[in-house]
Amino acid sequence: MSGADPGTKAVPLQITEDEAAVYDRQIRLWGLEAQQRMRNATILVVNLGGAATEAVKNIVLAGIGKLIVADAREVAEADLGAGFFFRDEDVGRKRVDAAKARIESLNPLVTVETVPDASAVAGDALDSLLRGVDMVCVTDSDRETMIRINDACRRAGKPFYAGGTYGLYGYIFCDLLTHDYIAPDRSAKESAKDIKNTTTYAPLRSALEHRWAGLSRKQTKELNPAAVFSVLALWEYQATHGGARPDDASEATKLKAITDMLLANAQVNKQAMPVVPYEVLQTVATTAAHELSPVCAVVGGMVAQDILKALAARESPIVNFFVFDGSTGGGTVCKMGVP
Repeated sequence: MSGADPGTKAVPLQITEDEAAVYDRQIRLWGLEAQQRMRNATILVVNLGGAATEAVKNIVLAGIGKLIVADAREVAEADLGAGFFFRDEDVGRKRVDAAKARIESLNPLVTVETVPDASAVAGDALDSLLRGVDMVCVTDSDRETMIRINDACRRAGKPFYAGGTYGLYGYIFCDLLTHDYIAPDRSAKESAKDIKNTTTYAPLRSALEHRWAGLSRKQTKELNPAAVFSVLALWEYQATHGGARPDDASEATKLKAITDMLLANAQVNKQAMPVVPYEVLQTVATTAAHELSPVCAVVGGMVAQDILKALAARESPIVNFFVFDGSTGGGTVCKMGVP
């Protein structure tokens, strides 16, 4: 690992006059206190794919204090499309080694540390690493890895984000534990006053047990269950295929069997969604193995926006599962395991 030991937290820093000038627009938007929280935040990002590249760019430009990027993989030719921190000559190098200087150049005020060893985000090493961070964002990982790191974050009391893309589709899941934030009281008829709100989140492990029973046909359709359950089906597919993603339209048959099972288990309103349309599953099966820059930009941008919103404690972050459908250009948020 480069840099200092990430298992220890530094003494909180105050924003200097020079920093205040750099972040003037943000301070006007969020306030000095919110920018101060960002300035002192250490964020761990696990895996540096296309969505993470966009998220990292935005949170570094916004002025967090420290970024730790963990990824043991090497740059492949396929990474050059959506991973704009990589160049042709980086193929074969460790992703974090290739990207570090380019990330640092975005904002010299942000400390960037890299973790090129997969063992650092497993077992006791992960628990040690988490002690020195304020928030974790896991990207483009399989379901079991997300659950494992989310559980570790729960033990450490650290907010957790997961996000990624599957071709035309993308997702964001967040577990912010018990999150307090300030937002305008929109129920007030006259001038709205800011009020304190609290949301209690659910870990991914229990969120996946969420049932859709009780929703009307209209309410169910508004959540775009075809996209939601396509993503959940991909997680299940990876769990039974050694982490691999489908890469051929013929795999739609397997995805159909999975989505049929998931829809039944989740008690989804059959009038709204008896089955996920087969043409949707064919699109998913054909594109899931590939990173598409526009989808990565949307999902990664939203991950960064939500992380900053959570750090600023202004307005409500995502509660708690967002799915982007690139075939329509729309996104939906559904509550999973959250009242």
